[in-house]
This record gives sequence, C-alpha cells and structure tokens, in this order.
Amino acid sequence: MDKNLHIVIAGAGMGGLATALALAKKGFTHISVYETASNLGFVGAGIQLAPNMARILDRLGCWKDIEAEACDIKETSIRQGSTDHELGNVDLNYIRGTYGYPHMVGHRSSLAGSLYAGCQREKSITVNFSTRVIGVDSWTPKPILRLQPRNGEAYTVSTDVLLAADGLKSVIRDQMLKDLNIDAKVVDTEQAAYRIMLKRSEMEHDPELLELINADKVIRWIGEKRHIIAYPVASKQIYNLSTAQPDKNFAAAPSATYTTKGDKSVMLKTFEDFCPMIQRMLALVPDGEVCEWKLRVHSPLPTWVHGSVALVGDSCHPTLPHLAQGAAQAIEDAAVLSVVLDRCPDSSPESINKALRVYQELRKERAETLVELAAASGRALHLGEGAAKAERDKQFAALKEKKGAVPDKWADADVQRQIYGHDCMKVAEESFDGLFKSL
Repeated sequence: MDKNLHIVIAGAGMGGLATALALAKKGFTHISVYETASNLGFVGAGIQLAPNMARILDRLGCWKDIEAEACDIKETSIRQGSTDHELGNVDLNYIRGTYGYPHMVGHRSSLAGSLYAGCQREKSITVNFSTRVIGVDSWTPKPILRLQPRNGEAYTVSTDVLLAADGLKSVIRDQMLKDLNIDAKVVDTEQAAYRIMLKRSEMEHDPELLELINADKVIRWIGEKRHIIAYPVASKQIYNLSTAQPDKNFAAAPSATYTTKGDKSVMLKTFEDFCPMIQRMLALVPDGEVCEWKLRVHSPLPTWVHGSVALVGDSCHPTLPHLAQGAAQAIEDAAVLSVVLDRCPDSSPESINKALRVYQELRKERAETLVELAAASGRALHLGEGAAKAERDKQFAALKEKKGAVPDKWADADVQRQIYGHDCMKVAEESFDGLFKSL
C-alpha cells in the first residue's frame, strides 16, 4: 500500500477525527477532513468513556489528557424514578483490573478536543471547516467528492479512498444507497432526550445534590417510558443529566429537525412524578436553556462499502444512547480502518475495495448487535406497571445477592465482557490476511 495516496474523510465528529488520527499513526501522509461546521465548538454534553474506547485513544496518544479531567466511576445505581428507591447496584471497581482501563465519564468537548489536538500535531492531516459535502460524482476507481464552502464556489476533490463519517444525516450514505438501488431509511424511535449540565455552584447549597456530584457513581432513575441518567464530569465541577422520554415535540416537525429549544415547564411536567430531589435538580435548569434532541436511528444497511468508499460511525450504525457506545463504536471503526488500509497489499482500487470489505466484515455484525442491545435495554428500562416490570424488578433485586443478569444491559457483566473485552485492532491484525484472501 502506497502511504502517500490521498484519503478524504467527510465529517470531523468523533469518528472522523479518530479515523484521521489513526491513519496518520499508521504512516499515511495525505489525509483531508471536510466538516460542515465552522469549528468544533462546545461539543455536546457528558460522555461515557468505556475501556474499549480508552484502549484505542491510548494507542492514538490522546487518552492521558482526557483521563486527567474525567471521573473514574466505581459503581452504578439503578433507581425507581418516583421514589429514589434503589432497584439494583453494580460494583464497577473490577473494570480497570479486568480490562486494563477504567470506566470513566467525561465531557464530549474534552474527547473531541483531544482528538483534534492529536490531528493538529500530525502534518499529514488537514481539517477544512465550513465545507459541506453535496454529493459524490464517482465511487471508483477514484472517488470524486463535490464540496460547497460556506463562502465560495462549489468544487470537486478526487481521492483514492473516501470515508464517510458525516453522521446520521449522511449525504454520502443516502447517495450510496440510491446508486445501489437500496431502500433503507432513518427510523423514528418516537423518543427524545433532554441534555442538561448543572454547575457545581448550582448544586452545592443542597446536601442531597452535593452528594450526587461528589460520588463516583452513574445513576439511572427509571420510570414508565422515561429515564434519567446522571454522573459528574469535568473533575466533578459539572453534573451531567441525559434523559429519554416519549417524543411529543418533533412528531409534526420536518424530518430534518433534530434539535429544538425546549420548554422548561414541559420538561418539568414530563418528570413530574419523579422524586422531589429530581424535581429540585430539573428546576435548576435556567429558563431558555432547555434543549431537546430527537433520537433517531437507521435501519440496518446491507452494505457499508461501495467501490473505494466506506461509511463510518453514525452514517452506518447510529444507536440509541442506552448502552453508552455510540462514540466508542465510531472510534472502533476508525481503529479497524487504519489496520485494514495499512495491511492492504497494494493501492489498486480492487485491493482498496477488498480492504474496505474486510473492515465491514470485522465491524458490521458487532456494531449492529450493540445497536439492538441498546434498544432492548431501553425497552426493559421503560416498562410500565404489570407482570413484565415485576419480573424486571425481581432481576434487579437478585443483583443484591450477585445473582443473574442485569436488565440495564450497560451494567451487566456479561455484556461488559462482550464490549470492553474486545480489542478490535488486535482482532483486525490477526484476521486481515485470511479475510482479505477469502473475498
């Protein structure tokens, strides 16, 4: 493989930045990233930093900066939202010793910022902001990408490999499916989310709230069709809350709308039967600063690869947040792409296509399995009164005797083994030759 070939990445989110950095670390010298936004900005809210993600970030040289301000989570508590009664508790102290990295929580801007700083240190990477992808004119032998700068004339770029990390609303995916005559669409989950960040100074006057932000703990309060997950970030200076609830505001909105300014009174009403402590937390959110996100996924795709083009991250396997693996799976994509392109025996379009299909072979089943597991976990958490909920709560109760599976799959030891114990780069290194020959 010629390491001087041109690789273009559409999108500078977690997947795009990680892909660029992973390829640079493998010695590729000409990597161009195009991003619609004018800068990275203040990216999102809290994020869970699982060991399978940390392992890759460490190899990319940007884990230490993230770890320095992240919070090391020692336990997770699942509670009834209406009463704050603890249904189950899982000790996470074993994670670091078992998987080589802890389960931490941090701020999305810290993760994105560290990845971007890593990219800036690599001379081989150029990040072009304020540049929107408007189409693909060729898929092979050389992909040709059409781009529209915010202030300027549209132009085309010819490349050897095109990696589409342009998210759930991916223009490249939609055009790929159309070109391949495949009908697959964005799926409405009928769920939405509030994302809330409370400052320590807003909570410290209340002893119960201060105890929350001081704890090395992820808490999930659950109720019928709703839950809140919360944990401290930014060296415990911020308390991050993320919710899931039935979508009422986006149902009539155009499909292009994914976020909206929320109404604080509506948010409070949504969780009005949750316990007083939660009411006090939600009341701290400033008027006019309530934001609601529409939760959408995509129906599974028959392929992620077309010619010398491959999809990455949310463009091919967007997920509900209930397993806390969205960014981690995009970063696993990045890591595997770096291995397969590095191991590709030559730079012909045929070999590039085969290498990208090895990437698909290594990643597709795992990513889609975790997407479904996240959806199943959400269904279990959101049960209303009845026999199914009673059985679920019995399973939570058994946790106190260290027995059985955890209905909240994120906290289940067997699921954690499946996710955290998987070294995607090692598997790719060991499997590449056999898979490449078989295609």
